[in-house]
Amino acid sequence: MTEERNTVEALNRAGQGMLPGHLGIQVLSVQRGEIRTGMSVEPHLMAPNGFLHAGSLVTLADTTCGYGCRVHLPDGAQGFTTIELKSNHLSTAREGSVQCVARPVHLGGSTQVWDATITHRETGKTLVLFRCTQMLLYPRA
Repeated sequence: MTEERNTVEALNRAGQGMLPGHLGIQVLSVQRGEIRTGMSVEPHLMAPNGFLHAGSLVTLADTTCGYGCRVHLPDGAQGFTTIELKSNHLSTAREGSVQCVARPVHLGGSTQVWDATITHRETGKTLVLFRCTQMLLYPRA
């Protein structure tokens, strides 16, 4: 995990110019067994009803879990792809910022399963419970 590509700075650079960067997702901390990210609630992240768009929150959670998977790739794996995700949206936000904490449930040789929780940073209110399964990718023989 201590590789240069697995630091907060490297993960934030990886998102620049990509969807995470466009949404303003920032990696806050990286450690074995936990990744933390956050983003500000901005007008371009909102749905027409004035609330934070569910897709913005799913992208935050999926990005956080994806970075976690990247940091926890086993030897020989060259990457991963999301093969399943599920989200339960319990609440939403109109202002402030949100943070996501992702932790691995299963770190296998062919798949990883990650759980994430998104909360409103200022109130601590839980907004989303999220789970995804990542398929690990290896070079072809």
